[in-house]
Amino acid sequence: MALDDSVLLRTEGRAGYITLNRPRALNALTHDMVRALHTALAAWERDDAIGVVVISGAGERGLCAGGDIRAIHDDARSQGRGSVAFWRDEYRLNARIARFPKPYVAFMDGIVMGGGVGVSAHGSVRVVTERSRIAMPETAIGFVPDVGGTHLLARAPGELGTHLALTGNAVGAGDALLLGLADHCVPSGRLPELAVSLASGDVTAAVRDAAVPAPEGELAAHREWIDHCYAADSVEEILERLTACGERAAKETAETILTRSPTALKVTLAAMRRARSLGSLEAVLDQEFRVSCAGLSAPDLVEGIRAQVIDKDREPRWSPADLSQVSAADVAAHFAPLGNEELGLAD
Repeated sequence: MALDDSVLLRTEGRAGYITLNRPRALNALTHDMVRALHTALAAWERDDAIGVVVISGAGERGLCAGGDIRAIHDDARSQGRGSVAFWRDEYRLNARIARFPKPYVAFMDGIVMGGGVGVSAHGSVRVVTERSRIAMPETAIGFVPDVGGTHLLARAPGELGTHLALTGNAVGAGDALLLGLADHCVPSGRLPELAVSLASGDVTAAVRDAAVPAPEGELAAHREWIDHCYAADSVEEILERLTACGERAAKETAETILTRSPTALKVTLAAMRRARSLGSLEAVLDQEFRVSCAGLSAPDLVEGIRAQVIDKDREPRWSPADLSQVSAADVAAHFAPLGNEELGLAD
């Protein structure tokens, strides 16, 4: 279990309840929290008295803002290996959630980003609200979508997933349903009532009684230019298409992408395309582990976290600074096998 109260566990009726409990840090995941989730799920999987698991976040701001990127920043700066150990356990947790044999209900209320997507969107019953803001924002910090994010986004309709992977933009409830990141919309004010109802073990009835139509999303209206522009073979060509297509939203999207790490953009596009052909979540997580390990020793991750989170000047100095300077060999190096260090989930 966690060495502190960062993960709260309780049971009631047929339900096991998990509360991520670091509200001041927007419930960002630490390694101890990941270990606590593993332990809880392993115990409840074997416990015949538990028929459903429910995960939510403490506080009013959201389920989880992701991994503890300040800790990753410090680890990368010191050339440590703590982040590698964290990712190894985190990605195994993502796979465990996806294969959990009982209903796993995730309350994706408020902010759900990065690692928060990993502990929710792989679940079997994913609930969003009118307050949900869901994103894989890694390219903004010089990183690449992980926690199975490339698997989820690669399966989204058309090129919508590529759009979100490269921009890191957040979406609301309606778009989360369209993308396949969520299953049901429930008003945030009814989540406590739903949590109580789930204790009966009748998940289908409890969710049916609480669900409402989702607020209308934004992405469907932009499918035509998104699908056309992101079908290009390179980030450079995607940007050319976005700029030339004549849509104001497309041009603004190009401007957003140009603020992201050039290396992260090219690796992200490659990872998304590869994820489509890999098939299983486990195979994609193995790939993401290689990519993440490579990114730990690259300069953009430390610089991106510095600019966005530490100093908050929002002016990262990417290295290299231009897409033209990121070679095919640079991209390929992120996917190189790790030998004995492989995650090995798909083996």
